[in-house]
Amino acid sequence: MNTLGPDTSPGYLKRSAEPVREHLSAATQLQTFLAGAGDLTLDQRRLLVDQALVLMEGNYVHLPLKIAMHAVNPVQRLRLIRRELERQTPETMGPEWVFHAQMAQVFHSVRDLHTNYRLPDPFAKKIAFLPFRVEEAADGPKPRFLVTRITEGFSAPGFERGVEITHWSGIPIEQAVELNAARFAGSNAAARRSRGVQSLTVRSLSAHLPPFEEWVTVSYTDTDGVARELREHWQVVENLPPMPAPSGDAALVMGVDDESEEIGRANVMLFAPHVVAQQQAVEAGQSPVAAGGEILSTMPQVFTARTVDTPSGTFGHLRIHTFSVQDAEAFVEEFLRLIGELPQNGLILDVRDNGGGLIWASEFALQALTPRRITPEPFQFINTPLNLRLCRAHASLRPWLESMEQAVELGAAFSAAVPLSPEDRANAIGQRYFGPVVLITNARCYSATDMFAAGFQDHRIGTVLGADDNTGAGGANVWAHADIINFFPIPDTPYRPLPNGAGMRVSIRRSLRVGDRAGTPLEDLGVVPDERHRMTRRDLLEGNADLLARAGALLKTQPVRELTVTDATRANGSLRLKLRTANVDRVDVYLDRRPRTSEDVSDGQVEVTVPGATGAQSVRVDGFAAGELVAGRTEQL
Repeated sequence: MNTLGPDTSPGYLKRSAEPVREHLSAATQLQTFLAGAGDLTLDQRRLLVDQALVLMEGNYVHLPLKIAMHAVNPVQRLRLIRRELERQTPETMGPEWVFHAQMAQVFHSVRDLHTNYRLPDPFAKKIAFLPFRVEEAADGPKPRFLVTRITEGFSAPGFERGVEITHWSGIPIEQAVELNAARFAGSNAAARRSRGVQSLTVRSLSAHLPPFEEWVTVSYTDTDGVARELREHWQVVENLPPMPAPSGDAALVMGVDDESEEIGRANVMLFAPHVVAQQQAVEAGQSPVAAGGEILSTMPQVFTARTVDTPSGTFGHLRIHTFSVQDAEAFVEEFLRLIGELPQNGLILDVRDNGGGLIWASEFALQALTPRRITPEPFQFINTPLNLRLCRAHASLRPWLESMEQAVELGAAFSAAVPLSPEDRANAIGQRYFGPVVLITNARCYSATDMFAAGFQDHRIGTVLGADDNTGAGGANVWAHADIINFFPIPDTPYRPLPNGAGMRVSIRRSLRVGDRAGTPLEDLGVVPDERHRMTRRDLLEGNADLLARAGALLKTQPVRELTVTDATRANGSLRLKLRTANVDRVDVYLDRRPRTSEDVSDGQVEVTVPGATGAQSVRVDGFAAGELVAGRTEQL
């Protein structure tokens, strides 16, 4: 249990939901927490600046882009901070919070949520929060900011779900959101706006300085139209622990916004304690209790699966909350199981607020949704002497090495573009869902989730329905400073361990899109949805009713395919296949990836005889409609 100081937590936390009550009861008010914060020495501050310079100058793949796009120079700003520290003594150095503010501003200036400064103890792993959540409804003539979640146990006169916030500590609410948005990194306007709303009530102290104010005064209109005010203190508590991190080479294949992941865990703790109870049951080897209408998942922090009724019909709805998992194969296995238990006539995949995670997990899952061969996104290093040393030091980086060594002669800015996901593993299973699919995104989809959405769109799997104008636009593989030290013991290394639990991360390899947009970077651009939906009051208060209705309407217009191998029998050197098909007019059959036969078919039961089957290990059946590949099935023999 977390202990942050004297017991100053308010009574509502002692009345919170049982699965998180003990944890939340350890919270303390912000001013009490800050009283014990801050013991970095002058030498430790200098070390932090020096290491930030190493990452920015030697590793940061987006540096030229950010300098040009945002008119910033983070390297020079760090040099100025270093010069200022050289003039200071332990007696004259400024307050620690000022130093952290300077460092955070440098990292935030590049508007890259992969590249950030992680505050040391006691800020590390802590969150500051208020006991409610605010979200934006955009279906009226002007934006409205509504309370959509309230922590169990909290109450105030007239304060309930659906009340509208008008002012935030005396500032008109939309202006307060814009002021917040300017403080928080985001690669595009939609991402910054989204972060501005989110940070009103919950903040990661690992990623940002604490709020300037010890409390907020919230002006709101209750559901009877009465104007009221609420004054509430910020509370600080240790966050729920993260998902176990991948090990080995997988640790170098991460694409994740740590802050989004931290905020996601905080929201679970504050507003979805049943997920905590489900995860506790899984860890104890017990059967978790499903929430109403949900299909139980072995990964309750990762997936929420259910059937939804819309005006256009009944469809499957699968929410993917994170790709931060240890094992990509286990992720894909659970993904396949859940989509197999959902209705097969249409699937709504929902990745809103997913901050990313293991890139392998996001790219390996795509194959289950399309008959097309998945082309994983390629990645590039920026060519620097230090990155070249890293590539020489680790076997998994050899595919980039030759191009980086040639850069000395060619003057190329970036290395060759090489996928992180092995193409054979990204296509090992093949299509498993044959109904139409809609993907729902928003501006808090980041990193590996950006890549999932880009792959979904680039492989023409289905319609991307956006609740915002872009995804978060995090187009890179990210490495933590500590991982670089652990994985790359290069001679005369410039990397030094950081003090007091501080951390830094950097975008190390940039990603490029494939298909019709091949070569286009994801960073700063993100994925522009095919269709746009503005979140409504009904969405925020009635379980995304209008959003899901829009997704259902899109699914209803698409055909439902079927291509099932019901039996495969060998006889006289041939393979007799029994197939069940729907909305397919031709099948091509491959044995061990070699073409063997092609036949016209009609809906229903079909038999196909495939010659030359002696010794064949696998069969693939491709289904076509009007000459277009629309379904594919791969089976082992």
